Amino acid sequence: MSTLQYALKEWAVICRALAQGRQALLLRKGGIAEGRGEFEVEHRHFWLFPTYVHQQKAGIVPEAAPLWEQAEADRPLPGIVRLTHFAEAAAIYHLRELADAEKLAGLHCWSPQTVQSRFEYRRPGLCVLAVRVYRASQVFDLPDTVEYAGCRSWVELDRALPTEGAAPVLREQTFAEVLQTLDRLLPGYAGARSTNYP
Repeated sequence: MSTLQYALKEWAVICRALAQGRQALLLRKGGIAEGRGEFEVEHRHFWLFPTYVHQQKAGIVPEAAPLWEQAEADRPLPGIVRLTHFAEAAAIYHLRELADAEKLAGLHCWSPQTVQSRFEYRRPGLCVLAVRVYRASQVFDLPDTVEYAGCRSWVELDRALPTEGAAPVLREQTFAEVLQTLDRLLPGYAGARSTNYP
């Protein structure tokens, strides 16, 4: 994998948490533009596309407030999308019970209310992605085109961006412990693993 052309849209504060190793998972539900509202893992490798439109400070736990401030302070100029990190979805869990999603508190920065809202949106359920995040060797500032707009999860960038020289945010052993924790907390769900992970 030397280039990536697809990106996953996520709150900028969550992208910051991922970039700093504060969390290594995503809780996903499909956007309005995605038919039945169901999230599909269309790509195992993707850029993290920070968004500011729907994120709310009340939607994160109080401990993550400094991350919010950092994300706002580093917000690019209007019309620019700044990509600095990409991710690999190492394991995928499709949760059917809200109680299982609530077990993940402490492993991410969303508030309990946000988790419940995402779980209950349209139809009950939530997709959990364990992601290993990488810091790109350079920062990419791209024009924010109309093709990127709208309530959708995935966007295809106007060009593939190089990934050579990237460095993982978490050490391999630390990330392996994240996967072990998820397997322990979610024993009724078989996390669909990437071929790179046992």
